[in-house]
Amino acid sequence: MALSMPAIMKTTAARLSALYLLLFAICAVLLVFYMTSLSARMLTGQTQETINDEVLGLARAYQRGGLPLLVRVVEQRSRQPGANLYLIADTNGQILTGNVQSLEPGVLEAEGWTTEPFSYRRFGEGELERQRNPVADPNEPSQSEVQVEGEKGHNAIALVLRLPNQMIMLVGRDLGEPERFRAVIRRALMLALGMMALGGLLIWFFVGRAALKRIDSVSEASRRIMGGDLSGRLPVTGAGDEFDRLSENLNSMLARIATLNEGLKQVSDNIAHDLKTPLTRLRNRAEATLSGKHNPTDYRQALEATIAESDQLIRTFNAILMISRLEAGYSSESTSRVDLAASVRDVVELYEPVAEEAGVTLETSVQDAFAVEGNRELIGQALSNIVDNAIKYSTDSTSKPTVRVTLDRVGSEIRLSVTDNGQGIPDDADRARATERFVRLEKSRSQPGSGLGLSLAKAIMTFHNGRLDLLPADPGLSVVMSFPEREDR
Repeated sequence: MALSMPAIMKTTAARLSALYLLLFAICAVLLVFYMTSLSARMLTGQTQETINDEVLGLARAYQRGGLPLLVRVVEQRSRQPGANLYLIADTNGQILTGNVQSLEPGVLEAEGWTTEPFSYRRFGEGELERQRNPVADPNEPSQSEVQVEGEKGHNAIALVLRLPNQMIMLVGRDLGEPERFRAVIRRALMLALGMMALGGLLIWFFVGRAALKRIDSVSEASRRIMGGDLSGRLPVTGAGDEFDRLSENLNSMLARIATLNEGLKQVSDNIAHDLKTPLTRLRNRAEATLSGKHNPTDYRQALEATIAESDQLIRTFNAILMISRLEAGYSSESTSRVDLAASVRDVVELYEPVAEEAGVTLETSVQDAFAVEGNRELIGQALSNIVDNAIKYSTDSTSKPTVRVTLDRVGSEIRLSVTDNGQGIPDDADRARATERFVRLEKSRSQPGSGLGLSLAKAIMTFHNGRLDLLPADPGLSVVMSFPEREDR
């Protein structure tokens, strides 16, 4: 979806980019001024140092040979290519020798370094200019004279000295080279910063457009999801950037929400279908009791059966609520270090009379003491449900019914297994369905129960970051509770 420029500027990415561009421009301008001023100061310092060296050399010549030697040295140095500015003038400022033809007025009046750059003309420049531009009226001032009166030619800085005989000596250096160098630096910096700014704009344009497209696709997917399509997912490009990480987290959250909604739908369907039968049975029993004349003993028996049926319904509802809370990852139960070996001993001790009454041999094999992070009551309840099922469904064994409870470590897991030698569940699909709510296979219809035991055990294992596996035991069935050896809850 294309966005207009005003719409783009309303986005956070565009505003941040504009802010960064403004800060970059300010920093770039400050950098240009700083670098040019720094280079000018460095060149000026080097120029002054060069002039000081020249003055020292001329001073030594003056000390050796006086004014005649000084004049010869000045004339010699002033004729060299790229020479500095040399000038010797009388006490009135009249130029006697050197390579300077004219100076800006007032330069020779004060000793020491000139406070500001001054304009000058080298010797012979005025004559060359008159030859190129002849003056029609001899009475009119020449361009060199106009230059002396104030128009600028070359710029220079100089050191002005008074000789012992009150004559004036000037040693200076033209600023054309430093100024050209400074201009080159300024142009180079401006060009480099301009290219960087252009590159930044291009990157912002293309990368920003890609980011805006990603945001638009996320917004479009979000609108579909808010419209009720929980199967929709946010796009993931595989680039591994912030958008991908956000989309992956939101997709995981949506998958979790879809799972919880599906669980809620299953609970509603299960309550509507599987609890209809016991409620109908309660109503029919009450109606049958009231339809005829019965003695107090019959009424009492009917009420007791109703209470027992109601208790079973309450336990079923409690199991459904517990499964829902555990699958949602919420439980008011506290966790601590649980000794699985102790839990096995407690459950086996509790079910030994039940197994003995059913003619089932209940055995245990605990190799070592293992502890996990969890809730002792929940683990005990899951193990009790599994042992109870194993005792009930091992009675149809062709040999002596036996239930064996083992606890050992396999790799990085601690496994608590309950194995019987009954008929088992040969079909893989049936074993997968056996842990769903209210699922009772055809062979278990003759046994009492609600079909929630294994479902609750599976929810408890999910709460403990473990898993519940149903494996064939040849013969029989092995129900394995696998706990992670180190629990990070």
